[in-house]
Amino acid sequence: MIKIEKSERLKKLPPYLFAEIDRMKEEVRARGVDVIDLGVGDPDLPTPPHIITRLNEAATDPQNHRYPSYSGMNGFKFSVARWYERRFGVPLDPQTEVVSLIGSKEGIAHLPLAFVNPGDVALVPSPAYPVYHIGTIFAGGEPYYMPLTKENHFLPDLTTIPPEVAEKARLLFINYPNNPTAAVATVDFFKKVVAFAEKYNIIVCHDAAYSEMAFDGYRPPSFLEVEGAKGVGIELHSLSKTYNMTGWRIGFAVGNKEVIAGLGQVKSNIDSGVFQAIQIAGMAALDGDQTCVREMQAVYAERRDILVAGLKEAGLNVEKPRATFYLWVEVPRRYTSAEFTAHLLSKAGIVTTPGNGFGAPGEGYIRMALTVGKERLQEAVQRIKNVGF
Repeated sequence: MIKIEKSERLKKLPPYLFAEIDRMKEEVRARGVDVIDLGVGDPDLPTPPHIITRLNEAATDPQNHRYPSYSGMNGFKFSVARWYERRFGVPLDPQTEVVSLIGSKEGIAHLPLAFVNPGDVALVPSPAYPVYHIGTIFAGGEPYYMPLTKENHFLPDLTTIPPEVAEKARLLFINYPNNPTAAVATVDFFKKVVAFAEKYNIIVCHDAAYSEMAFDGYRPPSFLEVEGAKGVGIELHSLSKTYNMTGWRIGFAVGNKEVIAGLGQVKSNIDSGVFQAIQIAGMAALDGDQTCVREMQAVYAERRDILVAGLKEAGLNVEKPRATFYLWVEVPRRYTSAEFTAHLLSKAGIVTTPGNGFGAPGEGYIRMALTVGKERLQEAVQRIKNVGF
């Protein structure tokens, strides 16, 4: 029997902060409690039928039973470019400014391998999707955390980053509409990001996975709409949220051709691309009727309104989000994030995510996902009212 020693990069990862929640969830379920899970950001709505039909057709074609192109099928990349032109008015060269991804998570994780050397800095928001700092650690880089606070509308304050840190930075991660805070960004903010990146020669990675999950007529802008943005960075999208295709694992990165080429070079040495039948289904999603997107937005808007109103009636402080399917809920003063999460789970059978699980500045909040039906959300509200806090 040999001694198994984990690599230093794995040892640097933070502990699995949700392990205790998983344990408690199973403990509550073992007592026979009907658990309502608002902790996972996984759409419960089905993939639209026309996308599934196209997958079925493509999956039966033997031409698709081979290794795909590493950078993505030309047809898929042209569909991405057409979608970007229609949605944002941003022109893209499909051959050099688009690369397919096995979901945007994969692209985020691999990007630091292309541009971060050991000891380099990546500017990472906090609280945030954990893959930004994990990808940085895997590449040997050092995350520098930019706190997202209510006082600054959950936008990073770039003026507080010390010049000596900015000089060492190779990457800047941003994410709007934001997970977990549900905050949105303006074009003016993106202009500041471009100016900052140009000043310090930093690559910007904008994770825009939730750009189509917006409500009340709001249309989130693309980072690439801003003059000079394509000169400093890229934007990543996922079909997971827009078309309820989480398990399909398909997304894309667009923007600066040198950054796209670097990301593509990493991918060509690590993976073998996205199954062509799935890319063809993705083309049907991007080029097809977008009524399914508007219907999805309407469902989540209704759920948002039910849960926001109910939580306020229960005495909790929460803002109505303009985008994403998350609520960023302030915990009562006498609780920490973890304590309130435990309280709701043990007393009401409701799973939420503690804000500090996304980074220390998330303390004082919990995240709730709108990924269960409205009847279950109404039940969750009633349980919270019943148990109190």
